Amino acid sequence: METQQIIKLKSDFDKIVHNEDGVEYWLARELQTVLGYKTWENFYEAIIRAQTACKNSGKNIEDHFRETTKLIVIGRGGHRNVVDFALTRYACYLTAQNGDPAKDEIAFAQTYFASQTRKAELIEERMKALHRIQMREQLKETEKRFSQNIYEHGVDENGFARIRSKGDQALFGHPTAEMKRRFGAEGKPLADVLPPITIAAKNLAMEMTNIRIETENIQGEAPITSEHEQNNSSVRHTLIDRGIYPENLSPEEDIKKVERRIKLEEKKLPDASQNFSKKK
Repeated sequence: METQQIIKLKSDFDKIVHNEDGVEYWLARELQTVLGYKTWENFYEAIIRAQTACKNSGKNIEDHFRETTKLIVIGRGGHRNVVDFALTRYACYLTAQNGDPAKDEIAFAQTYFASQTRKAELIEERMKALHRIQMREQLKETEKRFSQNIYEHGVDENGFARIRSKGDQALFGHPTAEMKRRFGAEGKPLADVLPPITIAAKNLAMEMTNIRIETENIQGEAPITSEHEQNNSSVRHTLIDRGIYPENLSPEEDIKKVERRIKLEEKKLPDASQNFSKKK
C-alpha cells in the first residue's frame, strides 16, 4: 500500500471518530463506508463475527458494541430508523479482523485500530511489518508443498536440505551458511531475516520448481536440484537486471521478534481501549 493511500485512509478514518464523555467511538454505518462495503447486510455479518470474537475473549459485548439507531431518508422524502452500532476502538479492530481481507481498507483498519498511536508513519511501519509476516507465512506454505513434492519424487530429508542449499547458492551467489553468517542469522532460518523482496524471490523460485515437478513428473535428487538451481538463477537474473543484488540487501529484524511484538500490542488492545461502561 502506497504512502499517499495510507495518508488518505487515515484522514478518512480520523474524520468519523466521535467522542462521548471521553470515550472514543465510531458509528458502524459510517465505518461501513470507509471500509468499502456497499451493503449493510455484508458489513453486519462482520460485526456479528466480531461480537462473537469479543465474547470468546472474555469481554462484555455491550461494553464495546452499543446498539443504537440512525435516521435515514427513504423514497419520496420519508424517513425511518435503522439499526446502527457505536463501536469502541477494540470493537472496530475486531470488526476489521473479521472483514474482507481482500480490501485494502480492511488491511489498513486492522493496523489503525490496533495502533496505540495512530500516526501515519507508525501505521505505515506496522503495515509493512504485517506484510512481511504474511509473505514469510506464504513461503512456509510453499516450502511445505516443496518438501512433500520432492519426497514423493524420490528425495529424502537430507536431499531436501541439499536442494534448498543449492537453490540459495543460485539465488544469492553464496551458500546458505555464508548468507546466514553475513546476515547474522546463524541458528535460525535465513528467510527469517530477509527483506520482503528476497522472501518473494525465494517463494517465486520454489513455486516454479513445484509446478515443474508436478507437471513434468521430475524424479530424483539430481534432476530436481538442476531444476531448482535454474529457477533460482532465473529469478536472480531478473533482480540483477533491475540493479538488485539480493546478497547485498540489508537484513531485517528477526521475523519472530516482529511477530511477538505485534501479538503483544494486540493483546494489550482491549485494556487500552476505553469502553462504554467506563465513561468519565
